[in-house]
Amino acid sequence: MKSSANIALLACGGTIDKDYNVLNGELEFTQTYLTELLKQARHQLDLRFETLMLKDSLDMTQNDRQQVLEACLNAPEQQIVITHGTDTLTQTAEFLADQIGAQKTIVLTGAMRPFRLAESDASFNLGAALMAVQTTRPGVYIVMNGRLFEAHQVQKNRQLGVFEAR
Repeated sequence: MKSSANIALLACGGTIDKDYNVLNGELEFTQTYLTELLKQARHQLDLRFETLMLKDSLDMTQNDRQQVLEACLNAPEQQIVITHGTDTLTQTAEFLADQIGAQKTIVLTGAMRPFRLAESDASFNLGAALMAVQTTRPGVYIVMNGRLFEAHQVQKNRQLGVFEAR
């Protein structure tokens, strides 16, 4: 698989890609909204986009994480951004860090509110992740809330709804 892109953007689902179902009042997946988000951003990045899955991270299995790992290893790009649900974002980041180490620069991000809803942090987090993947040294990281964390040095504070160093 040859690619002329500099950055791979891999979608795994999570809140960033959920939408509100007006019929049942639930948040659900119908499609990825990352292409719409990127269009609104008017970016000038050389990206290759791929949807790996659209899953709530609480439903992710070890097989799903293996699929993400294989996509990273098989990507011709050295810089990879992964969108992922925030509930198990740290688990996937740690798994990738343990398997890949510093072979590539991989940044995982997500959103606490769906892109399709008002007051979402999706655009901010994705923009920060795309900047971080271009400027940080190889390794696996999480970008949330305007901060960059190494994979094994971050936790989700569920009481405050933020990610913080541990």
